[in-house]
Amino acid sequence: MNSSFNPQDDLAQIRTIMERSTKFLSLSALSAILAGVYALIGAGLAYKIIYDSDVVLYFELKNQFITPEILPLILIAGAVFVFAVGTALLLSYRKAHAAGQPLWNAPAQRLFYNFLIPFSAGSVFVVILYFRGYYSLLAASTLLFYGIAMLNAGNFTFSDIRKLGMGEIALGILAAIFPGKGLLFWALGFGVLHIVYGVIMYLKYERR
Repeated sequence: MNSSFNPQDDLAQIRTIMERSTKFLSLSALSAILAGVYALIGAGLAYKIIYDSDVVLYFELKNQFITPEILPLILIAGAVFVFAVGTALLLSYRKAHAAGQPLWNAPAQRLFYNFLIPFSAGSVFVVILYFRGYYSLLAASTLLFYGIAMLNAGNFTFSDIRKLGMGEIALGILAAIFPGKGLLFWALGFGVLHIVYGVIMYLKYERR
């Protein structure tokens, strides 16, 4: 009889194989950390633009949807999003390639669609709020819908991402309660929480 036989090891291997077939495990912890850094840089630039301006920016939007003062804020938000998504795709591809797996597999597709649906609905809702003039609710809405998207996507990747989603939702609620602090909560949610989550994920799954 083989004395090295260990049923627990076999069960662990079976569980790992099943997770790989049902969950997307190529998310990079470093991409979350970098996304948080991008968000903090963007929040810092936005803060400087808002508080160094000679006018109250929201008042300038009464007669037109986009003003020369607001346009830089929109560009900053867009740049943060593009850099964050681009970094996540690049590092996830490298991680999947190193593991000998395709990036766009069945678990990745399930993750993508379950994240995309609430995220897209939230994006449309935020745009509607913007054009209706509810500017004080923009930060809260982005955090809430992003958190819901993360919570939903957590069923198809590391379960830890659900905790990140719940944190984003909590900050979104606080941002709605304190609308004048939207930029602060936005920086905490998209910046600090991402960095904390990324560090935890690195220590838990990627540190050798």
